Amino acid sequence: MPIEFLATDDDALIRGRARVGDAEIVVCTDGTCLFDGGAMFGVVPKTLWSRKVEADEKNRVMLGLNCVVVKIGGMNVLIETGFGNKIAPKLKEIYATQERLPSSLEAAGIAPEDIDIVINSHLHWDHCGWNSVPDADGNAVPYFPNAQYIAHRGEVEHGRHQWERDRISYVAENYEPMIATGQMRLVEGTHAEVIPGVTLECYPGHTRHCMAVHIESGGEHSCFVSDLIPTSAHLDLGWVMGFDLDPLRTMEERKRFYSRAIPEDWLILFPHDHRRCMTRLQKDSTGRNVIMKD
Repeated sequence: MPIEFLATDDDALIRGRARVGDAEIVVCTDGTCLFDGGAMFGVVPKTLWSRKVEADEKNRVMLGLNCVVVKIGGMNVLIETGFGNKIAPKLKEIYATQERLPSSLEAAGIAPEDIDIVINSHLHWDHCGWNSVPDADGNAVPYFPNAQYIAHRGEVEHGRHQWERDRISYVAENYEPMIATGQMRLVEGTHAEVIPGVTLECYPGHTRHCMAVHIESGGEHSCFVSDLIPTSAHLDLGWVMGFDLDPLRTMEERKRFYSRAIPEDWLILFPHDHRRCMTRLQKDSTGRNVIMKD
């Protein structure tokens, strides 16, 4: 399961390519954004996390907005849709969003009409923003007109509560229009099949119903791990985000994930690592989980 390509240019519209059996994986991008470093690493001191990532003068770190196209069984499956183009100007300035997914998909030879399925691992705004776009009257309409959208019912219910803790992350226009028309399928429980070779599994912690996406073909296995492990700088069990609703659960779910991903040699797809969007993992001589050298 070799990695065919990893971008070395931060401006590259295609971040990586790989094959998993008969499935082709193309990591597209909605560009980068800037999030507070303390929020991204929780209780980990800056003296430690700054050895792995660089912060700007406002203590913000650069994150990628990886959107993964999986070509499998004659279908185009898109995992995540980035921040989108509906963010208020002030927030766009704060987070320095770039709105690059349309150009990235075009670079991959894919039009919005070509997408058959859109999977949202959870419904935070930086994972589902291009689900919809404003029409001429300012109403949110699906950006991928022929796609079935998939999200977890628990995510929708949480978003509708608009809890003070995370309501900024749940933008109704990113999911309600597709629910209203029946274009969004809401899965329930801890596991669900999307199509043969693509399945969903809940790994709670970041949110209660955050899902990983498994891609299996020809005896090989890749997994889009979502915000269970946002970047390769978050591999240590205790390096969890301040954004996680249940950080202790995140740590336990990471243990469960590693217990399969490492011995079974999964190809890991990160949601927010702009410079290393995918890798395989191994344990070093001290038992720490580390990147396997290509």
